[in-house]
Amino acid sequence: MAVGPQFEDLEFWAVYMRMVELGAGVEVIGTKAGETFKSKSGGLEATAEKSTRGLSPDDYDALLIPGGWAPDKLRRDQELLRLIREMDAAGKVLGFICHAGWVAASAGIMKGRPATGSEGIKDDMVNAGALWRNEPAFLDVNRVWGRVVADIPQYNRILAEVLSARL
Repeated sequence: MAVGPQFEDLEFWAVYMRMVELGAGVEVIGTKAGETFKSKSGGLEATAEKSTRGLSPDDYDALLIPGGWAPDKLRRDQELLRLIREMDAAGKVLGFICHAGWVAASAGIMKGRPATGSEGIKDDMVNAGALWRNEPAFLDVNRVWGRVVADIPQYNRILAEVLSARL
């Protein structure tokens, strides 16, 4: 899972806990290993265990990006964008919820593909070539999309189904 400054608490921690519950090995990645980030509410923190620098898609089954304001910072990390493009090309699972679509748009992987997220990123996603869908959560080939915090149960259910089938 990726983390950055002002991540959305539940979109990170509820998803993280569900993945751990499934038995998945979860690593937290960020722009700098060891950096601790406060959530958007300021109430929770998460620490990057690894830097995005040099990570290989061969080492991961999935990459999940929570929303909040973190995606606006994460989308500037060229190593993360490279990893997303390579994982997408390899058919690895990518999870985007709420504002996380910004990272997918910056990675240049949205042309002609469906997406959802916070209504606040709709124009950015459409301008990046995405086909906007106002649905709580859905799977598009290897990409799992979630709209907002209220949709975490549906998002987690789809992630669990997809990852369980691949693990």
